[in-house]
Amino acid sequence: MGIRIAELMAETGVGFGTSGARGLVVDMTDRVCYAYASGFAQYLLGRGIAASGGHVGLAGDLRSSTGRIMEACAQALRAFGLRPWNLGRIPSPALAAFCIARGIPSMMVTGSHIPDDRNGIKFNLPTGEILKEDEEAIRAQEVSLAEGLFDRAGAFVPGLAQALSRQDEAAFDAFVGRYMELFPPNSLSGLRLGLYEHSSVARDAFHAVLTGLGAEVERFGFSDAFIPVDTEAVRPEDVVLARDRCATHGLDALVSADGDGDRPLVGDERGEWLRGDIAGPLCARYLGAGGVVTPVSSNTAVEKCGWFPQVLRTRIGSPYVIAGMQTLLERGVAPVVGYEANGGFLLASDIEREGRRLAALPTRDALIVAVSILQMVREQGRPVSQLASDLPRRYTASDRIKAFPTAISRARLGALSGGDPPRDKAAVEGIFRDAFGEVACLDVTDGLRVTFTSGEIAHLRPSGNAPELRAYTEADTPERAQEMNRICMDILAGWRTPGAG
Repeated sequence: MGIRIAELMAETGVGFGTSGARGLVVDMTDRVCYAYASGFAQYLLGRGIAASGGHVGLAGDLRSSTGRIMEACAQALRAFGLRPWNLGRIPSPALAAFCIARGIPSMMVTGSHIPDDRNGIKFNLPTGEILKEDEEAIRAQEVSLAEGLFDRAGAFVPGLAQALSRQDEAAFDAFVGRYMELFPPNSLSGLRLGLYEHSSVARDAFHAVLTGLGAEVERFGFSDAFIPVDTEAVRPEDVVLARDRCATHGLDALVSADGDGDRPLVGDERGEWLRGDIAGPLCARYLGAGGVVTPVSSNTAVEKCGWFPQVLRTRIGSPYVIAGMQTLLERGVAPVVGYEANGGFLLASDIEREGRRLAALPTRDALIVAVSILQMVREQGRPVSQLASDLPRRYTASDRIKAFPTAISRARLGALSGGDPPRDKAAVEGIFRDAFGEVACLDVTDGLRVTFTSGEIAHLRPSGNAPELRAYTEADTPERAQEMNRICMDILAGWRTPGAG
């Protein structure tokens, strides 16, 4: 029986997010995951990106449904004559780096930061993440599902599915080696660090690299159950945990990552978590970036600091950042990096430091951010908080309303910002003027970004990965940025029905 991937998305609600498919676990049945993997395999073979008998890397995060989904993906790859290479439970960037170096595609089963009742499949080409044109081509694939392979609930009929091969540790080892080869031995000696492990699949890689470079690392917060740590909307309990840990254990810094290890959390010596759009410029400066690409939602300190000859803004999402990095490379800019407000950091260029080389990795990575900032602490003899104070005093805050239907988000924002240029400045002022003053300009690159005459910014957009409505705010003090964000949350809470507000 044949079915088009786009139709399956509409039927199940398992749609494309950033670089792959995501949805509720109950909807991501064996049949659905098999079909998505089949669409990817068919696309690879049809475009000559992979050949029959070729390897496709396969890995996953630590959430409860990941093993089953990996097995469904492997079964589909085998049906197309491809060879699934089980690289185990490793960070997304570890899988990507390993497979890019070998010129093979890969699939990462992960829901990133979203709750355990959801999951996803992230697709990578031999060159890195799929881009939007690849996504559209995969949507258009029509795949055949073998009769009798699944029961009525969409699960494999017992005995018909082949189990995954034994996990290969090669990708994990190569990922750790990637950083051990760039930075000098014992370059982090003398630092006492806290590693907040929770359920991140990157926790072992972080520990291996940091201790391998000489740091004293205290591991804490380990969890067998999946914890949805969102680096853009840090949970209140994680804010308290970080401050208490630093106060009671005398730590120089804290490090962590989200579920699949592509978004970092770096905390200073006081236990204050740095936002990704503060950590990003610090990392870019340390690596000597000539060009920086970042989404429109990131802090404007990257332009105001004057550290980088070229700064390019894009829509939100790593595929857009990757495309922007390629644009700068074509202009002759080098080295080129990208980062996002969630902390994910991407390398479009090889990095050279004192005769050592770090190969380009055009996908989000958490470890490079943490290690680079810690190297700055060690080399400059200044704490993390002082490094962050080198940036202009622009502060950002973000939050989200969960279980907010995407269709309603788009309808409400579209009514305010439709047209080019945006047509309804008066309507926007009607909502925000009492709280934030007059509107200077509107930007609809991604969602609705409002700059007020005061220089303050409010940015509203639906999440690309979950039914959530996000608000980003920027101001000259952290207190004002947080206050603005609370006001935005109150306003958006009234938008749950199309006629509200």
